[in-house]
Amino acid sequence: MAHARRRFAGTLALVLLAALAGCADPAADPRAGGPDPVGKGFCPPPEAPQAEPSPCITFDWNQRVAENHAYRSPLPITEEQRRQAAPKAEALAAALTRLAASGTSQDALRAAAARALSLTPSQIEVRGAHFDPPRDVLVGGGEGRVCVNGTVDGGGKAHAEVVGRTADGTCLPGLGGH
Repeated sequence: MAHARRRFAGTLALVLLAALAGCADPAADPRAGGPDPVGKGFCPPPEAPQAEPSPCITFDWNQRVAENHAYRSPLPITEEQRRQAAPKAEALAAALTRLAASGTSQDALRAAAARALSLTPSQIEVRGAHFDPPRDVLVGGGEGRVCVNGTVDGGGKAHAEVVGRTADGTCLPGLGGH
């Protein structure tokens, strides 16, 4: 009988402890946002009429998209970095022009870009589907913050430029999408 009472007392103590743990003041929760139990909604778009000022969260779709895609944007580089890499951009554009006229494979394109940029083929990023001859192809590579990116457009015209590495660490901008 004494054993049953101890067991009952222990179980009762656990139940009371669990009940008391769930009785915290909701305003003390840092996620609660203060004493206002009603969540704040998004403000209506600027073009929509608003009856009275309300405590809402501003909502600018274009700003949110820009923030969401910021990882694609190149990081800033100095004019000195741009000037120092300009000869590599010229070399890449010349290599891409030759390949656009003669045709190539993806591996040969990667190797030619690596030679032009004084890099290894594994440091070269390539994007595109048409390589013989190359059309609508992007190629990029670099060291540190500085990248040299080249393109061959649909008409076979090659171009290269010096840019900053993107925020996600690549030379070619991310494709994005959801």
